[in-house]
Amino acid sequence: MKGFPARPMHPLLQILVLVGLAFAGLCLGSFVGLVLATQVYGYSLAGFAQISANPAGSPHGWAALMLLQGLSLAGLGAGAALMPAVVGAPWAGYFAPRRLGSAGWPLAAGALILVIVPLMSVLVAWNADVHFPAFLHDFELWARAKEDQAGALTKFLTQFGTAGRLLVGVLVIAVVPAVAEELVFRGVIQQNLVRWFGSRHAGVWAAAAIFSAIHFQFFGFVPRFVLGLVLGYLYEWSGNILVPMAAHFTNNAFQLVLLYLVQRGAFGWNTAFDPDSTEALPWPMAVASAVLAGALLWGLRQRMGAPDSPRLMRTVSRQGVAVGPGQPMP
Repeated sequence: MKGFPARPMHPLLQILVLVGLAFAGLCLGSFVGLVLATQVYGYSLAGFAQISANPAGSPHGWAALMLLQGLSLAGLGAGAALMPAVVGAPWAGYFAPRRLGSAGWPLAAGALILVIVPLMSVLVAWNADVHFPAFLHDFELWARAKEDQAGALTKFLTQFGTAGRLLVGVLVIAVVPAVAEELVFRGVIQQNLVRWFGSRHAGVWAAAAIFSAIHFQFFGFVPRFVLGLVLGYLYEWSGNILVPMAAHFTNNAFQLVLLYLVQRGAFGWNTAFDPDSTEALPWPMAVASAVLAGALLWGLRQRMGAPDSPRLMRTVSRQGVAVGPGQPMP
């Protein structure tokens, strides 16, 4: 397969261009969302600010905020999707230089996310109880207040009284972020960090740290960082952006469906199960989860191709973009 190095560009420059495009897309998406919300629901811009502060106090607060969030994230992803045009590469060659070896790859990636849930609950519980050093006490209070505020908004947006609301939630909170965030963090940032550092592992870990930090939820940093690692290695091994997208979608959609079932009182979960709890699941489940997740990760690595073996992938130097037979990389 021939490469398309029409406009050689340093990996760091590509990341900086991404920041500009993503920010522009985010602003444009937010602006369109605000305009539509004011036109459809009759809000003024000042009134919309009040809705953001007290969404439950407006009859259309849920729909308006969902519209804004969905279009904002879509704009973010659109900015990343323009990167192949910037460097003169085909879209598939930039984000998915390898075809799926099997339709089962995305399904297996989704299954991995479900298997790892009990193990992640341990990380969630530990991170939620982390305390900062004494000299950062004021920052800790601020961070917890911001996290509580974000949690309250998330809880409001995930109140699904009907199946229709659930479908909207899946689209806005699962589909759009899975596509947009994977294009940004794995499709552009990670692959360019890998090229810049000359190491798959360094690129994956750095991208996972950025992915977690950019959410500004310090008491959920570690589990989100681990999720970023899983998504990052799935992308490196598969060479196809659809694989981490499927895993990311499964992670978000599973939580939404679980919330919906609890809210509907399915199987009596409304009294026996609290999806908002940060308590860890029983340790036997966590241990089994770790063992099964490790086995599944090893199997996926073998199926998709070991990260240190030559394969058809992006072979991009610091000077530009090309697609062809890959070279071994640490």
